[in-house]
Amino acid sequence: MAETVAKTVADVMTTHPATVEADQPVSVAASLMRDHDTGCVIVNQNGRMQGIITDRDITVRVVAADKCCQTPVREACSPSVEAIGPDTTLEQAIQLMRSHAVRRLPVVEDGRAVGIVSLGDLALERDPDSALAGISAAEANR
Repeated sequence: MAETVAKTVADVMTTHPATVEADQPVSVAASLMRDHDTGCVIVNQNGRMQGIITDRDITVRVVAADKCCQTPVREACSPSVEAIGPDTTLEQAIQLMRSHAVRRLPVVEDGRAVGIVSLGDLALERDPDSALAGISAAEANR
């Protein structure tokens, strides 16, 4: 039986990504990261993707800046984010990650996040025996 090879982001992305509204506090985003075992959350404004917030954003833009956990997500997130469609090829996604030096790309249809693809997702698909794939596939460290 032939093995199916992923060709598009839709084949490897995480569907139903965690989302937070831009006016919610960063503590909500951090709780979502914990509960979903992820390092990022999609930021929406009225249900439409406006950016992304990562655990690093919270560390650098809130904690290190001595701001409160009630700081609105919009003040800590990265608003200019490359987004791709589910039909984007894996090669195109890899090239975008390289050129923009990012580890995650939101997958968007009609302005709404439908998924997210990470460097780990691509490593698992392209080189399942690599160290990065092994780390990405490992059980969460809680």
